[in-house]
Amino acid sequence: MSQVAGAKADIPLLITEDSRYWYRQGKRFDDQECYAEAVACYDRALINSPNAYWIWYNKGCALRELGEYETAVASFKEASALRPNDYWAYYNQACILIEDLDQFEDAIATLNQALAIRPNDYWAYFRRGDAKRHLKRYEDAISDYDQALSIRPNDYWAWLRRGDACRHLKRYENAINSYEQAQAIHPQDFWSYYKLADTFRYTEDFAAALKNYQKAIEIKPNDEYAWYNCACCAARIGDISLAMEYLESTLLINPNFQESLKNDPDLVVIRDRGLLGDLLREINCLN
Repeated sequence: MSQVAGAKADIPLLITEDSRYWYRQGKRFDDQECYAEAVACYDRALINSPNAYWIWYNKGCALRELGEYETAVASFKEASALRPNDYWAYYNQACILIEDLDQFEDAIATLNQALAIRPNDYWAYFRRGDAKRHLKRYEDAISDYDQALSIRPNDYWAWLRRGDACRHLKRYENAINSYEQAQAIHPQDFWSYYKLADTFRYTEDFAAALKNYQKAIEIKPNDEYAWYNCACCAARIGDISLAMEYLESTLLINPNFQESLKNDPDLVVIRDRGLLGDLLREINCLN
């Protein structure tokens, strides 16, 4: 009996070059999240079956789990070459290219191939929209998010990312609508409230921004940025007492915000009234 280096002792590996055997062993290691051992088994299987789609495909999945992203993409490309009409090898390549390698142009080309196979696939449109958004091709990204939403109209992430793209184009009303759609789908998710609040700040609707930052804090009470932005909005609408409460909470979570307080134009009214000194002294004594 022999074992692949690092294999768990409860999975013996018989000395054999049978590809099916090594493939099955690789799958067993995958199931136990022993990805290095799984890759070693798939490599043994490929010795006698170099044209086996599923071996290359599962090797790509295991390599991604190991963080070997370039090699994972190469494995999925081998799988795609063997089955050019199989959607999943293209899709998994694209996910790695977007999420792990920041190779967005290559991801778009790969997703184009996936969509040629599945022209009504939500995920391919959504991922391609993400790749275009990263490339600052916001118009094209919105088009892909709209395609995704035509297939899954109640998808939180497509609405959220559509809002991001609209906001980058300064289409604030469209962004607000998209974030509100996301909120309606997942009313307890932090990001739709936070991003909606940011958008209201861009339109100088500080009261609406404050309301959404407050909701974000309810969901994620230790987020110092939400507390700080509440302070800025409260100062903008003239509620100095509330702004000071939010600033104190911000500094208790993260004292490093002290420098921002000294220069942020949203807080000029507080600085002009000489209110920062006592607060900073109090926080520094606590720390």
